[in-house]
Amino acid sequence: MNVTELARQLRINTAELLELLPQYGFDIGKKAIKIDDKTAQQVMHKWRFIKRDLEEKKKREIEEKKLKERELRKQMGQSVVLPSRLTVREFAERLSMPTSQIIMELMKNGILANQNQDIDFDTAAILAEELGFSVQKEEEGVEEVHKETSRVESLETALSQSKKLESRAPVIVVMGHVDHGKTKLLDTIRKANIIDTEAGGITQHIGAYQTIWKDPKTKEERAITFIDTPGHEAFSMMRSRGARIADIAILVVAADDSVKPQTVEAIKIIKAAKLPMVVAINKIDKPAADVQKTKSDLSTHDVIPEEWGGTIPMVEISAKERLNIDKLLDVLLLVADVQGETIKADPTLPAIGTVIESNVDKSAGPVASVLIQAGTLNRGDKIVVNNEIYGKVRAMKNYLGEMIERAGPSVPVQIVGFKVAPEVGDVLDLSKESTALEIDVKKKRVEQTGADKASIADSQGSSDEEGKKTLNVLIKADVLGSLEAIIASLSKIKHPEVGVKIIGKGLGNVNEDDVKKAKAADAHIIGFNVQPNLVGKELIREENVPFTEYSIIYNVINWVKEELGKLLSDEKIVTELGTFKVLAIFRKEKDSMIVGGRVEAGKAVKTSRARVKRDGVVMAVGKITDCKVGAASVKEVVQGTECGLKFEGNMRIEAGDVLELYTEETKAREIIFEKN
Repeated sequence: MNVTELARQLRINTAELLELLPQYGFDIGKKAIKIDDKTAQQVMHKWRFIKRDLEEKKKREIEEKKLKERELRKQMGQSVVLPSRLTVREFAERLSMPTSQIIMELMKNGILANQNQDIDFDTAAILAEELGFSVQKEEEGVEEVHKETSRVESLETALSQSKKLESRAPVIVVMGHVDHGKTKLLDTIRKANIIDTEAGGITQHIGAYQTIWKDPKTKEERAITFIDTPGHEAFSMMRSRGARIADIAILVVAADDSVKPQTVEAIKIIKAAKLPMVVAINKIDKPAADVQKTKSDLSTHDVIPEEWGGTIPMVEISAKERLNIDKLLDVLLLVADVQGETIKADPTLPAIGTVIESNVDKSAGPVASVLIQAGTLNRGDKIVVNNEIYGKVRAMKNYLGEMIERAGPSVPVQIVGFKVAPEVGDVLDLSKESTALEIDVKKKRVEQTGADKASIADSQGSSDEEGKKTLNVLIKADVLGSLEAIIASLSKIKHPEVGVKIIGKGLGNVNEDDVKKAKAADAHIIGFNVQPNLVGKELIREENVPFTEYSIIYNVINWVKEELGKLLSDEKIVTELGTFKVLAIFRKEKDSMIVGGRVEAGKAVKTSRARVKRDGVVMAVGKITDCKVGAASVKEVVQGTECGLKFEGNMRIEAGDVLELYTEETKAREIIFEKN
């Protein structure tokens, strides 16, 4: 065989192949033109292992290079001065490193950010130290301090201005495993069939709801605000956001399923947010329910019930049968009373709140759900976000979809009137109206689009992706939270041979530009709760661009996993059975032979495959189609037994040859997800 032909079949450069082969025991010169068929077969047989070894070496080299760079920075005493907050691009510039590398490092640490998004000092300092830099905090002037009053810092500053503090409704965040009954619990509490409107019975994005609880003894009516966080693990980032704006957390655990990975994740988020916790042990009506085991499993994660000497109230409930729901609400209000000094707000202030969801409605334009945390928001007020005027409150709806004129502390509202959709986590602060600037809509949209493009290009530009088969996708979603969650989940897909490349993303329906971009990149369009507009639909049909709509995030991930699996070559699993020593040749036919001999090791099995070895060298491969002991045909022959075998193949076997018997199974390879 020509070496070039062998290189073509193995999909490698000829010169590289000739350079590699001697390293793996093949005596072939670097200027060889031809190679004998036997050696070529051996190379092809071993190539899968060689390729895997090369990939591992390449990974090690990349990691060693990064490690050396970090150690060199430490030895040279390289330092960096960082402010309280800066963009990812500014951070990369201060470290003199590619933005793409910084974005990848952030992703490894569970932070999804594009080059124009802010990160705080603590995050930047930890990352810089991991990269080998010593960190100093920048002394800030008046301008820098003013710039830093964004998001949480802005919220804390605004809330500290409160003077006329009054009790408000406690804000409860509900967390737990995907199918442990969180939404059903809220459904029971609110007596509204919310679960039926959610695809697959799983909440797709953060929503906030209120209920009025009437104390059966005092007849006093008290409002409680619930934040329903999504249950699927793709939403861990959104769950943590939900925890930041809550007063108390309910951890829902199913009594028949006990503690699951998502339960542990929720516990970590609740503890990190320093929230008082109440555990609702759900599904106690099920036959397999084991409350004591559930409590015991929780205690291993330092969630110890009060009756065991701990500090965590635990209520045994059944959301389906409405058992002990009143007791759970009583416990929540009791915990709220204990935390009463912190669950207060000043309703006389200009409204202050946090964006908990954001999307673009096809009829109403940019819409955001906001939880008011202090002050009162009125219809007609200007919308001030990040010290910019984003629009005017044209309409407000409560969680029931009813129009309202004003919203006070702990009230969740959907606001219509934004010129540009804000980001989830942005702070609404009307106290800044006098100093706020009118938003430049065109510039903001260009920034958002540019940030999206840069984020995509940077995150996909890693040298680790070279040589991979990629699945190109363009993602459009109805809300920002879902889009971020999908992208965060796709970033966890790890495999040395295949990967996902996001060539475009955005909110709203699929348009003409999206289809053209997908066509140019040979990409599949994924619509999450969105469809193509009329022009987009026509272009999809004309250009034959694949489009799929989904409403459940893990269905998107499963589809991607399945498509990546199709890009992988199948894995061959070889099971060695035994060896057979040929002692005599009984019959020769055109494509087969009947030989006699002894099973030296293992066993000989009818239908197995066989390598013919002569003087230690594999001469050919064939298959065994019959085994006989005496005149009887048998399925297998054990070690030490003499028998006759029918061998089918082109090779002429001789006495003294050894047959290595084995089975070969083809198995589709699976995509591996990176675990946190």
